[in-house]
Amino acid sequence: RAHLHSAGVFRCSITRLSFEVKSAVTITYRYATWTRHLSKADQDMWVPAGPLFHIEVQPEVVQAVHLPHFICLAGHVNTSLCAIAHFKSGKMTLERPTRLMTFSAVLEKPSFSLLGVLWRKLRSTLNSFPMHSLVLIFQQLSAANTTLHLYLIPDDNSVKQAVEKQEMNWNSKLIPKPPPFNPLFFGSNYQVTSTSSVVITPVPYLPFCYKGPKEQQLFVEIYIRNMAEEIELLMTDIPNDTVVWKASLRSGDITLPAHVSKILSGAAFMKKHKTELCSRIRQLSTILLHLRDANIINSDEEEEVQCQGTNKKRNRVLLELAEKKGLKAQEQLYHILQMKDPFLIADLE
Repeated sequence: RAHLHSAGVFRCSITRLSFEVKSAVTITYRYATWTRHLSKADQDMWVPAGPLFHIEVQPEVVQAVHLPHFICLAGHVNTSLCAIAHFKSGKMTLERPTRLMTFSAVLEKPSFSLLGVLWRKLRSTLNSFPMHSLVLIFQQLSAANTTLHLYLIPDDNSVKQAVEKQEMNWNSKLIPKPPPFNPLFFGSNYQVTSTSSVVITPVPYLPFCYKGPKEQQLFVEIYIRNMAEEIELLMTDIPNDTVVWKASLRSGDITLPAHVSKILSGAAFMKKHKTELCSRIRQLSTILLHLRDANIINSDEEEEVQCQGTNKKRNRVLLELAEKKGLKAQEQLYHILQMKDPFLIADLE
C-alpha cells in the first residue's frame, strides 16, 4: 500500500511498478498469477512479459501506470507484438500501451483490476524475443560440504522474490553474481559447466522459460566436495556453443559448514552487531515485506517501524521488535539480511 501525499511520479523499489498521479491518493497493489487467469488458448498465443498486478485505487487519479517488462528492446524487436492484458470479471481484454520504454510499458488514463504486459508469440515459438534474465546462486547452509542451487529466470521481480523466499525456507544464502552478458531466448537450453571437478545434477542444463511465482522454479544443484580457492562457472547456449554467462566462485563467497564455522548464530549476530546494524541496514521496505510473508510481524508492527522519523530509528525499532519475538524471529531476520545485503553481513562477520 502506497500513501502518495501529492501529485507526481512514484516508483515502487520492490516491484518496479510506477504511477503518475495528479493528486494525493492511496494505492493498494499486489502480485497475481498469470496461469490462474490466462486461458489455455491465450497461453498458446501470448507469453507473460512481466509480472501480473492486482491494483486498487480510486478512479481518475492515476494519469498513467508504468508496468515492468523483461523484453529486451535493443535491436529490431517488433514492438507491435506488445499488449497490456486487463482482466475484469474473469474476462481478458487487450490494450495497446501508450508507449513502450526500456523496462516498462506505459498505459495512460488506465482503469484498474488485474494488469500485466504480454507479448504475442510468432509461429508458436518464442525464440524471436530476446529477454533480460538473471542467474541466482544460493548456498544451502545446512547441506554437506558446499551445495549450491543455480537458477536461470527472466528479470521478473515477482519470480525473483518467490525464489528468494523458497530458498530462505531451505536455510540458504544468496551469493550475488552478475546477470548473463546478453539477452537470452525463451525455449532455448543453456548448459552449466565448471572448470573444476564439481557434480552438477539432475542434468547440467537449464531450459529458459517462464514459470510464475507460485510455480516451482527449475534449478541445477552444484555439489563441490572440496572448495578450491576459486571455481569458475560457465553457462553456454547449447545450439550455438556460445558462452552467455561466466562467474568466479571464490572461497570468500562460501559459508563454511557448521562443524568448522565460527560464525555466530543469527540471534547472537544480531545482538553483537546491533549498533552497526542500526546505522547500516538498507532496503527496509523489502525486509519488512519478507518478515510479513513469513508471519514474523503483522501490519501494525510494520507500520510502527515505518512511522519512525529516521532510518536509524526505524532499524532500531525493527531490531528491538525481533528481540521481543525471540530466537526464531531473530534467525529469520538474519537470513533475510544475508539474502538482501550479503556484503553487509560478510563485512560484519
